[in-house]
Amino acid sequence: MNIFRLLADLSHLLAIIILLLKIWKTRSCAGISGKSQILFSIVYTARYLDLLTTYVSAYNTIMKLVFIVASYATVYLMYVKFKATYDHNHDTFRIEFLLIPCVILALLINREFTFLEVLWTFSIYLESVAILPQLFLVSKTGEAESITSHYLFALGSYRGLYLLNWIYRYIVEDHYELIAIIAGVVQTVLYCDFFYLYITKVLKGKKLQLPA
Repeated sequence: MNIFRLLADLSHLLAIIILLLKIWKTRSCAGISGKSQILFSIVYTARYLDLLTTYVSAYNTIMKLVFIVASYATVYLMYVKFKATYDHNHDTFRIEFLLIPCVILALLINREFTFLEVLWTFSIYLESVAILPQLFLVSKTGEAESITSHYLFALGSYRGLYLLNWIYRYIVEDHYELIAIIAGVVQTVLYCDFFYLYITKVLKGKKLQLPA
């Protein structure tokens, strides 16, 4: 644990809280991609199955459980409780085009060819692109509500801070995870346009619009 990882975890937690509060308070899923939320639930399920075999710390266990439960709660709110408000017409990204390549890549390139390691690697690859349906939805509809923008910014910051965490660990501990670093870079790059628009527009009180 270091300050960058702690801030990354808190930013991730903040993103989830923002999203759940937005859906619950407005009683609407407008502007949120259910496809991305399904992918995130798959990511956390695959990555945190080690809860059944390995104990690291109370903090580690609690955070993993929070992310798993929150991801499924979000999917439930979108596809069951507030289904009528979910924008099926615009949330049309084909997630199989992300899932299948990530499965193949995880089977070919991993740290160790064991069940849990392949699942961990798959989750890392998938998380790096899981936000694409959300960005696609924002681009397709033309704009995003401020609260949705705050959620995306917090989520993007989480991955950016995790890159700093890896840099710190390499310098201080001489330890690095090449797969996680490369995936983190890919994910951060996907957010670049969004970060620019967030800083230049949302923070100035304007609506965020992504180019089609």
